[in-house]
Amino acid sequence: MFSLKNVLKIGLFLSLIGLIALLGVYLSLRSELPSVDSLKNIQWQTPMKIYSADGQLMNQFGEKKRLPLTLEEMPKQLINAILATEDDRFYMHFGVDPIGMTRAVLGQIMGKNKGGASTITMQVARNFFLSRDVTYIRKIREIFTAFHIESLLTKDEILALYMNKIPLGHRAFGFGAAAQVYYNKNVKDLSLAQIAVLAGLPKAPSTMNPISRPKRAIARRAIVLQRMLVTDYITREEFEQAINAPITAKKHGAEIELNAPYAAEMAHQKMVDRFGKEQAYTGGYKVFTTVTSKLQKSAEHAVISNLLAYDLRHGYRGPIKNLRPQQEKSDELAISETDPLNAVEITDALKNIESYQPLIPAVVTNINEQSIEVTFANNETAYIDWNGLSWAREYINDDKQGTSPELASEIVRYADIVYVIKNNEQYSLSQLPSASSALVSLSPDNGAIKAVIGGFSFKQSQFNRVTQAKRQVGSNIKPFVYSAALENNFTLATLVNDAPINQWDNSTGIVWRPKNSPPTYAGEVRVKRALAESKNVVAVRLFREVGLSKIIPHLASFGFAPDELPRDESLALGSASLTPLEVATGFATFANNGFLVEPYIIERIEDSFGNIVYQANPAIACDDCSHIENNTDLTANINPSSQATTDTTIIDPQGFSKELPLIKAERAISPQNAFLITQALNEAIWGADWSLSPGWQGTGFRGRKLNRRDIAGKTGTTNEAKDAWFSGFSRRLVTTSWIGFDDPSRNLGSSTRNTNLGDNQISGKEFGAKSAQPAWISFMKVALADLPTEPFVQPEKIVSVRIDKATGKLTKRTDKTSIFEYFTLESIPTEYVTKDNSQDIFNNKEEQDEIF
Repeated sequence: MFSLKNVLKIGLFLSLIGLIALLGVYLSLRSELPSVDSLKNIQWQTPMKIYSADGQLMNQFGEKKRLPLTLEEMPKQLINAILATEDDRFYMHFGVDPIGMTRAVLGQIMGKNKGGASTITMQVARNFFLSRDVTYIRKIREIFTAFHIESLLTKDEILALYMNKIPLGHRAFGFGAAAQVYYNKNVKDLSLAQIAVLAGLPKAPSTMNPISRPKRAIARRAIVLQRMLVTDYITREEFEQAINAPITAKKHGAEIELNAPYAAEMAHQKMVDRFGKEQAYTGGYKVFTTVTSKLQKSAEHAVISNLLAYDLRHGYRGPIKNLRPQQEKSDELAISETDPLNAVEITDALKNIESYQPLIPAVVTNINEQSIEVTFANNETAYIDWNGLSWAREYINDDKQGTSPELASEIVRYADIVYVIKNNEQYSLSQLPSASSALVSLSPDNGAIKAVIGGFSFKQSQFNRVTQAKRQVGSNIKPFVYSAALENNFTLATLVNDAPINQWDNSTGIVWRPKNSPPTYAGEVRVKRALAESKNVVAVRLFREVGLSKIIPHLASFGFAPDELPRDESLALGSASLTPLEVATGFATFANNGFLVEPYIIERIEDSFGNIVYQANPAIACDDCSHIENNTDLTANINPSSQATTDTTIIDPQGFSKELPLIKAERAISPQNAFLITQALNEAIWGADWSLSPGWQGTGFRGRKLNRRDIAGKTGTTNEAKDAWFSGFSRRLVTTSWIGFDDPSRNLGSSTRNTNLGDNQISGKEFGAKSAQPAWISFMKVALADLPTEPFVQPEKIVSVRIDKATGKLTKRTDKTSIFEYFTLESIPTEYVTKDNSQDIFNNKEEQDEIF
């Protein structure tokens, strides 16, 4: 028998051998152990978040969802749940728990898994530095790394690392993200039952997930609560209440506060270009855009409402599908009685139908004489009266619709799956528009994009028509052609022959006959009025007088790529293809007195620590910029509620700072040229002599609804009405609206409904003023509400003199035969009219009355 003394000697000897062996293993693995110094200054891989200028979340990008929190921000019950479940002796051991380790070893020897081998520190070592391979070598590395971590960090620091790093399923890393993903809550707002569910996830986030495995989650929750109870973290009453609580977890994405997917995607792509995908998605950047929530919401409403209105004019294309496809209309009543739809069938059918805000899928479940009843996926019903149905004439083609219906049964059938829309508590039949649209608004002072809508729905199509769709611009090109004319000896009062053009084209062997729309001609007409009325033949004559060699460089000064501009006279009528953003940027030059600004959408970028790593510093449209302290102040009054910072100081991650230099935008045209074109475009909306009488009307006369005299704009319609445009501006905001089809073979067509005349167009035809301008008006009504009236300032070397309407010459008459017109000092007329033209003026007025 061994004496106690011998046993102790053997024990000490074996322990010494074990320590020597352990030291030998450590020395052999030391070079392979990871450095843990990085844990002192950990930078979490957090997703990129895109915000509006006023701080509303627009989207986030990145596979890993993480909301890093300090230990103080974690609720005490959550910390207790983790300690009770994962490592109840965490604050007592040195990185490895001897008791837990011994229990685990004995369990392996006896064939029973007792668990408890990995401490929180060891899990931190594994999650940050090691793989999850189940090998002895990996376990030894894990132990040594845990020792090193314990020597470097405090217990609280280690616990905070664990609670922010641990994977918890559905791409959530850390408990801050898990609270948002599973419960859409801040961690401090979680109930004890919810805390217990999350605390049970580290062991197996996929198999104990409360969304995909609710029964297992309940069982795991019970274990967590039991351990909290026996360690006196909770009372028996709290235990009973939490263990009987239902599983309430649902998958939640980022809580988007502002629906602006096209704008967010533009900023996202800029970030990827700047930082690369990996860094952009994991660097925790907060990206603040120039988009304001008020204007973005207004733009979305304007585009969607206008597209739905266009669709309404062109007829009903039928249901999405029918759940009783064999039925005949005459058998609808019999079908509904013998084979009625049940609640489950309706719910299941509508689950597979995509919804697009504001369209709601529903099933027709009852048809009356002039009304119907529809049922939604939740089995609630709605009544649609004749006001919500009578629009639905049958769609035949883009130019033709059927006769107005008289009965609801002529429009829908029982079991039709349709889209409906709710407006002012009333439902109407609707449909997904087949046309597309875009709207972009920016500041002409520095190019900051204030709103961008690239289509009816990002869910339907991620193609951003604002930046990606190059479409023929039609008459939207004319202001730029007229601007070139003013640079080449023409004035707003110069007379140009408004008469048909017949020109033989040797290259094609046909006669080119550009026509006005409508094909009426006024003979000699002043340049200003020709632009306001969008006279096609006058634009062609001006183009010829100036010449292609001068027109192309002049248009290029507005930012249009010269290599992409057509090299023939069709350019004068808008055969050039441009994006809405390019068009808006060109019009901004008129609004800002002649400067070319560059559009931008990212105002600033902050890193995960709140340091500003990038601050936009756009070129500003100004000659004397001494009065401008900060370029963000230029359009701040567009959204007074903006909380975006206006600091022009960059703070980089190293703590250095620098003031941003003020950059002046390049001048594209003279301030005199910009002012004169703006006056003509103002007349396109307000017409001549608007303060004295209705007078004649320019093509953009509908813009008078805004009751703002400080606006200007131009319509645009291409051949066969494939595209319709309206671009217009105030001194501080420029906006372009476009509508058309993505399919280039289709045109906007016409509606057989009667329409009001007044914009030189045939009744029912779709064109810029009818199809695109309503969205512009709707948007600008909201956008201009926060901007005071600001007339376009008359620059130096511009004077106003009284001229004769018919001849453009100077006159001493003060009746309706004369008007005041603007001229540069060098171009003031020197000749007075020598005859009475009043009869010509009044005859012309009668002619206009007949047209309008």
